[in-house]
Amino acid sequence: MAYSAKYTPRPFTDVFTSDTDINRRECTRKVPMKVLILGLGRTGTASMRAAMKQLGYVDTYHMMNCSIENPPDALMWMDALTAKYDGVGKKFTREDWDQLLGNAQAVCDWPSIAFAKELIEAYPEAKVVLTNRDVHTWHASTMKTVYWRVTDPELRWLSHFDWAASMYQPMLQKFFDTFFKGDFPNKGKEVFLNHYEEVRSLVPKERLLEYKVTEGWEPLCEFLGEPVPKDSPFPNVNDNSDFVTRSRRRNRNQMYNCLLRYAFNTSAAVLSGLAVYHGAVNG
Repeated sequence: MAYSAKYTPRPFTDVFTSDTDINRRECTRKVPMKVLILGLGRTGTASMRAAMKQLGYVDTYHMMNCSIENPPDALMWMDALTAKYDGVGKKFTREDWDQLLGNAQAVCDWPSIAFAKELIEAYPEAKVVLTNRDVHTWHASTMKTVYWRVTDPELRWLSHFDWAASMYQPMLQKFFDTFFKGDFPNKGKEVFLNHYEEVRSLVPKERLLEYKVTEGWEPLCEFLGEPVPKDSPFPNVNDNSDFVTRSRRRNRNQMYNCLLRYAFNTSAAVLSGLAVYHGAVNG
């Protein structure tokens, strides 16, 4: 059974988070896919998302789309991951990608980079940007942020009770177990380097920009054929400093959602029991 077939609507008691509830299997492409940003997460992808928005692109799909904006996306990503790495289910075609990414004109970050080859084949008309940074500082940054999140015991606990975490946490774990071969601390750097070589081998040079966000607007805008924003510095979205704090805050809000749902269900059960008792006594 496909993971996306397990979709359930957001509980009305989830009032402490502002997640949306869109079942992507019911969606189609709304805007053309123009840019594939295929550098690994923690190479400035959050800054790239902000920059692309400033250039007028209609959404750049990022892990945040799935983790804190529309958690049901994780179900389709699980379908894609299990089809590719486990041979379970149908491998994604352009139709599937159009469902999942149909509202975006660009895509970046994980888990999409696990499907670099598939996305390049699905969207041959799209330009490719390969964001990069020093592999050692990248690995250290990821260990302190996203890998910490993968191993976060609170998130794992929440995955058994919370609507959003039950979709997101298994997908995040699956991504790291497959793409990074189940050993990010020891194999992450090797996977990083191999990924960049693979993308370089798949994309004609005229369609590929190797880029570091520290280079600013000029090389990016020249490659995309966009005017350089005037009097506007390139975005610097450095979420490294407060990543853990924000993640723990979301954990707390999800716990509050669970407690409210438990309180509501318990109250409903008690009231139902009292109604039955009253009917039996007075029947």
